[in-house]
Amino acid sequence: MTIPCHARRRFLRHGAAAVATLPAFSLAARARTAPVRELALNHLHTHERIEIVYAVGDSYLPEALGSLDHFLRDHYSGAVGRIDPKLHDLLHAVRQVLGTERPFHVISGYRAPETNAHLKATRGGGVATRSLHMEGRAIDVRIPGVPLEDLRDAALSL
Repeated sequence: MTIPCHARRRFLRHGAAAVATLPAFSLAARARTAPVRELALNHLHTHERIEIVYAVGDSYLPEALGSLDHFLRDHYSGAVGRIDPKLHDLLHAVRQVLGTERPFHVISGYRAPETNAHLKATRGGGVATRSLHMEGRAIDVRIPGVPLEDLRDAALSL
């Protein structure tokens, strides 16, 4: 049995179109199955809570990063700074190392320069003049039920 030439061409044309869509489909499928990075945080001063996926695969989610920037704002002044996404990655990895899904309790996130100067002048120490909190590269946290030494060791292991 022979297939008419026009039918074979139509089959090849449609078959090629179907194959051409495979990479797009596989990219979409990979996006759905890409590893997500998420955080759960409770802020001890504002009493706010957040559970958020902030990255999928190699891509950060801009809206989620904005939500985290706001969540980790200076709790004294309300100033919002940009938190380095690598800090979020570190927190996510610490939870994995510790094998816990418990939320971090945030003691201090972003700190405006004015707040930092005030704290340095009024506290007996422990506030750096050029604190990484002002750059969005430091956060003070704890995890209830996890000894501080274990939290420290997990962070240092990374």
